[in-house]
Amino acid sequence: MDFHHVPVMLDESISHLNIKPDGIYVDCTLGGAGHSAEILKKIQPNGFLVGIDQDINAIAAGEKRLKNIGSNYRLVHSNFNRIRDILEELGIYRVDGVLFDLGVSSYQLDQIQRGFSYKVDAPLDMRMNPLEPVTARILVNGLTEDELAKIISEYGEERWARRIAKFIVEARAREEISTTGQLVEIIKNAVPAGARKEGPHPAKRTFQALRIAVNDELNKFKSALRDAIEVLAPGGRICVISFHSLEDRITKEMFRDLAKECVCPPEFPVCTCGTVPMLKIITNKPIEPSAAEIERNPRARSAKLRVAERLVLKNGEAE
Repeated sequence: MDFHHVPVMLDESISHLNIKPDGIYVDCTLGGAGHSAEILKKIQPNGFLVGIDQDINAIAAGEKRLKNIGSNYRLVHSNFNRIRDILEELGIYRVDGVLFDLGVSSYQLDQIQRGFSYKVDAPLDMRMNPLEPVTARILVNGLTEDELAKIISEYGEERWARRIAKFIVEARAREEISTTGQLVEIIKNAVPAGARKEGPHPAKRTFQALRIAVNDELNKFKSALRDAIEVLAPGGRICVISFHSLEDRITKEMFRDLAKECVCPPEFPVCTCGTVPMLKIITNKPIEPSAAEIERNPRARSAKLRVAERLVLKNGEAE
């Protein structure tokens, strides 16, 4: 199966990166290399692209696609929370743009054996990097009821989290939960019939929560986002495409905090902190996909794009 992933808000993200022909850019989520391909086309022949992905299949597919455009790139099989180390290993200390396209790729969803989808029966896996040791099966069968409820509530924003966790623990006492199909049935039984009639599939939020927990997505993203901002050159742009409120909130709050001109307590009559903002926020409200894009690619429906620009500090250098 070819690695196919439809890039979301391609034109909008590429436009907001403000690409310079001789610039250095990082695609932190290579995926099907849709965004990377467009970046590489715009930086021929003097720029440089670094593509990162923790899925080895994405690296192989990206190599196949990008080599037909140019050779001024490097693809790295790793998690994006190593962005600073990866760049240092390449002798790069400042970049002109960074892109994050978060969430699970179309390819990963469509690979039944990866266990990301609640729509088909498959092994309960959900690892974005198949080399990592922790699977959804391990979490579902090993965590306490309280731990499961906390994950499902916080990462899935699921109102029935406590009840779902209780049903999971009761079910696994009878038989190990090893497939997505088993888990879906447990969740359906846990969610009251009235609640199942409205909103998304009853398993959607729980599956999202488990995927986030298996891959430690939010902690790794928060760390990577801060590092990505710090390696930006003055005038460099960072674009983040997120697909649920938790990722979007992390992005919004970090952009806001790093764009502040003063962090003194409100009761101070004058500013004494001397804070110099690191970022200028380009998108006060997130950009959302057009109706036409959503019609072409329904998975784009929940996407939000936020953009910020690294500021030049007083001494003319980036911090």
